[in-house]
Amino acid sequence: MRSANPTLQAFNQPQTWDDAHSGRAVAGARSNTMTIGGTVTATGILLGVCVAAAIGSWSAASSANSAHLTYPMLIGGVIGGLVLGLIITFKPRTAQFLAPVYAALEGLFLGAFSFIVGQQVAAKVGESGSGIQIGQALVFQAIGLTFAITAAMLFCYASGIIKPGKVFRAVVISAGGGLLLFMLVAFGLALFGNPTLISVYSPTNGGMVSVGFSVFVVVLASLFLVLDFQFIDNAIRSGAPKHMEWYAGFALLVTLIWLYIELLRLLAKLRSR
Repeated sequence: MRSANPTLQAFNQPQTWDDAHSGRAVAGARSNTMTIGGTVTATGILLGVCVAAAIGSWSAASSANSAHLTYPMLIGGVIGGLVLGLIITFKPRTAQFLAPVYAALEGLFLGAFSFIVGQQVAAKVGESGSGIQIGQALVFQAIGLTFAITAAMLFCYASGIIKPGKVFRAVVISAGGGLLLFMLVAFGLALFGNPTLISVYSPTNGGMVSVGFSVFVVVLASLFLVLDFQFIDNAIRSGAPKHMEWYAGFALLVTLIWLYIELLRLLAKLRSR
């Protein structure tokens, strides 16, 4: 079985865990293997770093003295996060060192992105002076929904309500691949002056098609969480090495950030209507 989340490819077990990542035999001692407690701790630390960085980024963007840093934080967070994300994905053992830095960079991006969305929605509804208040409301709603959906998906997976078998994985993976292809085509057309497809990503596009698109992506991101839980569960059962706890936290953070962004977009679109 292979994971739909590219950051979880390290959990695909081609030989043994350490054959895939370090060339050494798997340590027999429990202290050297991945545990649920260690994974939860690593994930919690990464979330904490990301949230702290996002708060700092939002504060800087909303301050008159540092508002000029908004787009540098946005762009720097995207590029830096992408570079580190690729390194961690192909070198999972680096996750314990680079994942916190990745979380900080993503936090910078999320804070700036959330602030910009709030300003755009305020301008769309004719309340330009209330951008910060609207943005804060959207952010708290998106955060609450992100954790609520995560808890619901974890419960559904743990209780067996959702059983990610071959058909489930095939459908989710295919939908994810289709979404990626659509995004590439949309951005490609936008570069040539045709913004028709890319407009569905706009947080101020309150049209039914755009809102429906966001609902679809939110559902898809939620289902990806189930696949993440399954592969992490399999990794723990298979005795993955200890450093994979940080890699698991990183992989979950990637999906959670995606889910938050799509929820924020959806809420912004509904507010813009």
